[in-house]
Amino acid sequence: MSKSTISSRIVHYGELRPCKTAFIDAHTPGSDQKENFTIVGGGVSESPDQHVHITDKIGFNIGAAGQPPKCRNSLHSHTTAEVFFVAKGRWRFFWGRYGTAGEFIAEEGDIFNIPTGIFRGFENVGQDYGMIMSILGGDDAGGGVTWAPQVIEDAQAHGLMLGDNGVLYDSKKGQELPHNVHPMPLLTEEQLKDYPEVPIEDLVGKYIARYWDLMALSANKPAQVIGENGMIKDKPGFEVDFLGRGSSVTEPVVAENPVVLMPASGHWRVVIDDHETTLSTGDTALVLSGESYSVQPSMTGHAGLYRITATDDPAGATWTG
Repeated sequence: MSKSTISSRIVHYGELRPCKTAFIDAHTPGSDQKENFTIVGGGVSESPDQHVHITDKIGFNIGAAGQPPKCRNSLHSHTTAEVFFVAKGRWRFFWGRYGTAGEFIAEEGDIFNIPTGIFRGFENVGQDYGMIMSILGGDDAGGGVTWAPQVIEDAQAHGLMLGDNGVLYDSKKGQELPHNVHPMPLLTEEQLKDYPEVPIEDLVGKYIARYWDLMALSANKPAQVIGENGMIKDKPGFEVDFLGRGSSVTEPVVAENPVVLMPASGHWRVVIDDHETTLSTGDTALVLSGESYSVQPSMTGHAGLYRITATDDPAGATWTG
């Protein structure tokens, strides 16, 4: 691969281009200041304004959400994996039909693999603009999201309509649903019974891994975070492990499947074939099959990095063994 091709697959935090109209709640008070970023793959944005940084299809998507304090992302559900780790700030995740079934606070570096088929949302509860990085299962991320009925109703009251084609229409811009497009139907009470209210004890320890635990576990070898044998047992079409200073890749290795490198802390020197760069928190690098890479801390201090590797497992519902 040429340097230009490799460099186009390296996205630094300061280069990210946000979309402020990505989802149906873009005008809803309390959710109207959030920004959506699509880094690798098409993501689940409902807006034609969404910029995609890296268009390669690798079996999963990488994205991010940026929000000021007290801004929240409304309740929705996914049919494939939705994994978050906190790049900046302090975040509250909540879930259930009305967001009251459970919640927990995630600090910087913490990772959460949210089970499929439950309504979930998140809110920046820090003091400054925050950023969470996401991994979504599948090239098409399961075909989009399913919104809790009240989210669609609230959005319509503020001028945004979601068509049954998955596209948003903004009445504030004079847009109307095309003649052959109908409003996205609300889930019925019978359908809502398929979305469980999961108690917090069913998620903590099974689907959440804390940054400082991963730092300790990666002292001598990579910590397996998500995978058939990971701390979080799942087979979403990718595996996630965590590298620390003592478990970095000092000698070049050849990627058998696509690999995404995303620092959680510190600065990392990354070499892909003959291209060298430095990554820090919020940065993303994609290594394609057949390319060699190495990654190791470039400065002293704490250094942790998430490595996401594509697998042959199909993207779908959360694996339960």
